[in-house]
Amino acid sequence: MDKEKVKQVIDKIRPQLQADGGDIDLIEVTDDGVVKVRLLGHCAGCMHAQQTLTLGVERTLKQIIPEVTEVVNVPY
Repeated sequence: MDKEKVKQVIDKIRPQLQADGGDIDLIEVTDDGVVKVRLLGHCAGCMHAQQTLTLGVERTLKQIIPEVTEVVNVPY
């Protein structure tokens, strides 16, 4: 899977997270379609972080890049 394409999609999602005081870093894209990210700022400790990850980030990535199988948060 093309890591640069994943990065471009995350860059499109980023302003929405930043508007809520958070951010996201792309950590890794595995060969089996798992995208590893790190939620930052308010997103890192937010009780809605898992919803943001699955309903926002993962859904958007899967719509644009069907090879994405899962998005997981890699905490510090």
